[in-house]
Amino acid sequence: MTLAEVFRRHGPAYLANQVLSPARAKVWRAIVACRTAVLGGHVETCDCCGVTRHVYHSCRNRHCPQCQTRAKEDWLAKRRQELLPVPYFHLVFTLPHALHALIGQRPRVLYEMLFGAAAATLTEFAANPRWLGGTLAFSLILHTWKQDLGRHVHVHALVAGGALTPEGEWRSPTRGFLFPVRALSRVFRGKFIAALSEARGPRQRLTESLADEKLWQLLRQQLYAHDWVVYAKQPLGGPEQVLEYLGRYTHRVAISNERLVTMDEMTVRFRVRATPGKRVLQLPAAGFIERFLLHVLPSGFKRIRHYGLLAPAAKATKLALARQALSVPAPDPLITATVQEFLQRVGRAEWARCPHCQNRRFVPTAAIPALRQAMPQSASVRGPP
Repeated sequence: MTLAEVFRRHGPAYLANQVLSPARAKVWRAIVACRTAVLGGHVETCDCCGVTRHVYHSCRNRHCPQCQTRAKEDWLAKRRQELLPVPYFHLVFTLPHALHALIGQRPRVLYEMLFGAAAATLTEFAANPRWLGGTLAFSLILHTWKQDLGRHVHVHALVAGGALTPEGEWRSPTRGFLFPVRALSRVFRGKFIAALSEARGPRQRLTESLADEKLWQLLRQQLYAHDWVVYAKQPLGGPEQVLEYLGRYTHRVAISNERLVTMDEMTVRFRVRATPGKRVLQLPAAGFIERFLLHVLPSGFKRIRHYGLLAPAAKATKLALARQALSVPAPDPLITATVQEFLQRVGRAEWARCPHCQNRRFVPTAAIPALRQAMPQSASVRGPP
């Protein structure tokens, strides 16, 4: 069972009563067409026994559960040369539920504020001589869901354990943790609410959404009523553990096909984590689809971003200075590339091996042209988000 099958079976009924945004319509088309004749492909024939198979192209959409493994491996291969030989920390910055309605109206604006507030908070703490007095190397990864596919907007921060000082020295945390989470929470909340308030100004991005002064004051009270959740996990260890850990978060989608259990004419059942173990949740098909579509990102929005020493503008220079301060050599790009190429060759060889005669391989023998695809007439689109 796959997400594409859910869309194909229950899509017509859902689309008869819904209007999709352009971003959601694009994701819908991609998932339904992925690895089908719609996208075209090619015919492969075993060069020994003559057995044939049809191989269809992937959609490569970042929301598609079938297309993330290769994208994840390629991304992680590029990150190998950026890791530093220090422990890594994992923090999570979460927006409160009081913002969910506003996120539904203006997701791009609120996601940008989340990135900005989390990055500014970490940068400010790192620059404080009380803690590190330097520049961090960290990445932020946006997730917008929880296990039941409800809205739960947060960023995962993966942070190298230490900072490069202006004098070119590497300073490591000395207290067993990176920064105090309660202080992080309060600063993060203050920065986010300040950005929210600024966006209410004349001709700003949230002028219309937060124009009513009474509603704005009520929202502020709700946002200040509780500490915001900033969660810190234990240090992740060295580079190899970090790479393994990164893979769990960077290219995760709202739900994987492995979590889908069954569906019938009315409902979809899927697994969710519970204490203890796992349980199966059942939702009406339309409700399941609507929850999944909550997590379609605005078109062109970057959900993985790098800061500090990893900021793209001067990454090579800053990482070289950090390695110099740590007295470690730069990774050999030739060795890194050779390992990656070897893994790709092994993967391709395994895929090309014929399962019938075992000792020969499939070779492309014919192209399969792509079919013309269109959304059902009822799936008209509306403007952003």
